[in-house]
Amino acid sequence: MKRFAALAMCAALFAAQSGMAQIGAPGERPAPLTAIPGPLATKYKADADRIIEAAMADNDGYAALTYLTDHIGKRLSGTPQLNTAVAWGAELMKKTGFQNVQIQPVMVPHWVRGNESATITYKGEAETITKPLHMLGLGMSVGTAKGGITAPVVFVHDFAELDKLPDAEVKGKIVVFNPGWHGYGVGSMYRTGGPSRAAAKGAAAVLVRSATGLAMQIPHTGTLRYDEKQPKIPAAAITVEDALLIERLVKDGPVTVHLEMEAHMGPEVKAGNVIGEIVGSEHPEQVVVLGGHIDSWDVGQGAQDDGGGIMSTFEAVSLIHKLGLKPKRTIRVVFWVNEENGGAGGRAYRQWIGDKIGDQVAAIESDGGVEKPLGIGYGGFFGGPRRPQAPAPGATVAAAPVRPAFDERALSPEEKQSFDALRDIVSLLSSIGTDTVSLGGGGSDIGPIVADGVPSLSPRTVGDHYFDWHHTEADTLDKVDPDSFKRNTAMLSVVAYVLADMDGRLVGHKGIARE
Repeated sequence: MKRFAALAMCAALFAAQSGMAQIGAPGERPAPLTAIPGPLATKYKADADRIIEAAMADNDGYAALTYLTDHIGKRLSGTPQLNTAVAWGAELMKKTGFQNVQIQPVMVPHWVRGNESATITYKGEAETITKPLHMLGLGMSVGTAKGGITAPVVFVHDFAELDKLPDAEVKGKIVVFNPGWHGYGVGSMYRTGGPSRAAAKGAAAVLVRSATGLAMQIPHTGTLRYDEKQPKIPAAAITVEDALLIERLVKDGPVTVHLEMEAHMGPEVKAGNVIGEIVGSEHPEQVVVLGGHIDSWDVGQGAQDDGGGIMSTFEAVSLIHKLGLKPKRTIRVVFWVNEENGGAGGRAYRQWIGDKIGDQVAAIESDGGVEKPLGIGYGGFFGGPRRPQAPAPGATVAAAPVRPAFDERALSPEEKQSFDALRDIVSLLSSIGTDTVSLGGGGSDIGPIVADGVPSLSPRTVGDHYFDWHHTEADTLDKVDPDSFKRNTAMLSVVAYVLADMDGRLVGHKGIARE
């Protein structure tokens, strides 16, 4: 079969996501496209049926996830728990019978949260009221001086409101952002870029509404990115309820916040990507890689983000091995390290691949939770960063980017051939209800290789609750439904196997690395 031509980068101006649930505001996601059975479905139906049957009867993957979450637990970069998980992951691959198992050394940052707290003070009807805030320091934040910071609040909804304020009204105060809920892309933009934007105006600290649509007094952490041109100021996430309370109170009078954070950076720590393979029978140098990230935040158990991702991809490859299937190309599973607060694992993997990047046939990343799967996201049609970036001062922030309608008629014959191949593959998954293809797919760990043209894919799930849980104390094993986990595993296994064995190959396009 003729190698498929590269897909046009038809929406580079619009933000794509690592999975449809990773970015989109409610109701924003394009409708998935249905499967169309073709020659691949005819050729691989018997193997796909065996994989699906085995996956739906399998309990090993969920058992491994249970051990990871309950007996190793949270796995922040730089901690002993992460390195315990790395060693355990390598041993698991060896026991399963994977080939070429190794731990690729990666130096990772070591951010330490320490003790932290915040309180709000304001005038009540009878007396001054002091109330604790539900907060979590943002990853990579600096701490406060000993004794903390006490300062008046400046409340803004967005960057535009902040930009309009004179610097004198912000200097020495604590800026509170509440952009509302317009999807994770917009919410995380204020988390990552808000501290430096406020620091540029002289703010002493920042509080950001958690990037979630659920109000349950649960704060959501996540990383920030300091602009090295600006002072580094302490920053924390607060709950939806507390952000709305502050918004109401500032209309009635002065509000003061006391913030204490012991957060600080320690020396880098050696960790590693965990790698194992089923070596291809005819083209071992060609690789279909799939995986997720083994690190997590220092809250919860990292069950949905991303224990379920790494264990579903692991078990997907394990099933192929258990069934004795011998794909022509190599299937490689990787547990990448340091996705949450640095991305060192993805960059190290790209460096390790070197000039053999053309042998990376496809990259599949599961980092959007393992809720009920609907199909596969294909990243060949939308390029750009994983999530919207904080705009320059004075620029307008779109609440939800509008993507152009996808028109198959605009594809060249070669492009349509590539797209139809994936729709053909997912038709094998109709028995478990995951036979759709969505526009957009990939992830931050595979971003560095996808930027060099490797086709990117990721599971698309219903995404009903992922942002209720992720980056919180609530991200625990009980949130992972065993049946949904098995369906994710089955889908990943079938797609990876066919991509590794079929004559042709999908293609991506060169772009920019996802964050």
